[in-house]
Amino acid sequence: MTSIRRTLLVLLLGVVTVAVAMGAVATYRVALSEADAMFDYHLRQLALSLRDQAFANAFQPNPALDPDEFDFVVQVRDAAGVRLYLSHPHKVLPLDVQLGFSTIATPEGRFRVYAQIVRGQVVEVAQPLAVRSRMALGAALKSVWPFVAVLPLLGLAVWWVVGRGLSPLDRLAHGVAARSPSALEPLSQANVPVETQPLVHSLNDLLERLRLALDAQRAFTADAAHELRTPIAALKLQAQLAARAPDEATRRAAAADLEAGVERAAHVVEQLLALARVEPGAAERPFERVALDELAASVVMDRTQFAIAKSIDLGIAQSRRVAVDGDPDALRTMLANLIDNALRYTPASGQVNVLVGEAQSRPWIEVVDNGPGIPAEERTRVFDRFYRVPGAADSGSGLGLAIVAVIAKRHRAEVTLDDAPGGGLRVRVVFSGSIA
Repeated sequence: MTSIRRTLLVLLLGVVTVAVAMGAVATYRVALSEADAMFDYHLRQLALSLRDQAFANAFQPNPALDPDEFDFVVQVRDAAGVRLYLSHPHKVLPLDVQLGFSTIATPEGRFRVYAQIVRGQVVEVAQPLAVRSRMALGAALKSVWPFVAVLPLLGLAVWWVVGRGLSPLDRLAHGVAARSPSALEPLSQANVPVETQPLVHSLNDLLERLRLALDAQRAFTADAAHELRTPIAALKLQAQLAARAPDEATRRAAAADLEAGVERAAHVVEQLLALARVEPGAAERPFERVALDELAASVVMDRTQFAIAKSIDLGIAQSRRVAVDGDPDALRTMLANLIDNALRYTPASGQVNVLVGEAQSRPWIEVVDNGPGIPAEERTRVFDRFYRVPGAADSGSGLGLAIVAVIAKRHRAEVTLDDAPGGGLRVRVVFSGSIA
């Protein structure tokens, strides 16, 4: 599990450590540069201090100079190149050293050399570069060591600072965790840092959407319970009447009423289940290519017997080869509800036509009947759940068009209700795009 606190601590300490290391390297380079300048000055001064000395015995070091403690190597030679003096017998400088400052390589290592001509003699003063590097490194370590020593304290300080910076998130997490499932009020934005405000806004938006969803669920549950209470009570009464029937004719009539009541209750339950399946948030199947003409033919075929039983002419008046991206089962449910509504409200010897077409690259499907239709002032309300048009001959479940609206919204389709030519209702569902 990723920890913001640990990540910030590691990154900050890593940055500090790298900064200290880079500072140490920079300090070392600066110290080395200053040491080079200082020791070059000393080389020249030492060479100039020997201009009044006489060197007659070659290879005889000055007894006042201790070769083990004296870092400089002094060599004097005459114009012919013969060495007249060498301070360190085991550290011999080359004979072709150029005048002025130069850096040479010897078996004993690299040397910085200053050479000049004094009274016809070449005086050379050299110093190992390792001495300069060692002194520069020592100076750099002395400068950086205090920073290295305080790194543990700096780590504790960074830990504390990071903890203080993340404390608003901790308080927010504790506040959310302490809430009960029914507490959906917005989180307080008082004293909320700017960086955490987007998170608080998102959480409040989520809480609001959750509250609306729970309110809708409670309303749906209450409505469903109310809608089921009536047919169940009617079934109970009809069962009692059938049981108390005094003769066979009365019993058959009561049994027929009981069967019709069972069908109405079953229809309400089926519609409730269908609505639950198409509700936003339910398990949604991925879209696939659906041929609307084939879908319409299949749904019409399934309802042919019901139409014949009611003496209604059900058929496909127009069919064009069009397809949409969608959920085949949901689209079947939508069209089935439209046709069922038309068959339910169309009187005997009436007509219900299904049409499939396309206009301006937008496929559409229509269900047209010659029933009583829906008054214009009621057409916006019929998509509400459990709403029924007052005075309708068949009250239905009040869920058919609500299911149609939910499915259409998921498929980015538009549902319109209009008067059919010659009377009745025309329902058109227009989709956003197609492939013919």
